[in-house]
Amino acid sequence: MFSSLSADEVGNILKVKNSSESKKKPKFNMMTRGLSRKKVIILMAKLNTELIVKSAHIHVANINVCLKNSNSDIIADFIHISNNGIIITTNHLVNALKLSRIKNFLKKIENINPDQIKGPCLPKSKLFMKIIGLP
Repeated sequence: MFSSLSADEVGNILKVKNSSESKKKPKFNMMTRGLSRKKVIILMAKLNTELIVKSAHIHVANINVCLKNSNSDIIADFIHISNNGIIITTNHLVNALKLSRIKNFLKKIENINPDQIKGPCLPKSKLFMKIIGLP
């Protein structure tokens, strides 16, 4: 097809093609790879998780008020269910004091069995290297 076109016409086609690629909108990748230290994992019974997630927007707002009252710049973004509890995603790293405040708040929620809520923790990764041979 290009054999019947002149060199100037082929150059114009390439310019049009290359200029349209540079005008594409940038895409943001919102997925994080691996574990994020901005997450708080709270292990609890399935019945408790369902009760918390049903009104998650209210609990996120109340957690933020609780953290703000303790002069913290940490904000809870959202809550979602994991296979053995809930995960609260925050905007900054959470320290032990903030973890205990979140745990105390969750134990005071109505209709929640506080005995079935275990201590909150940060995600942990288990990395290992397998040596397959030595020279």
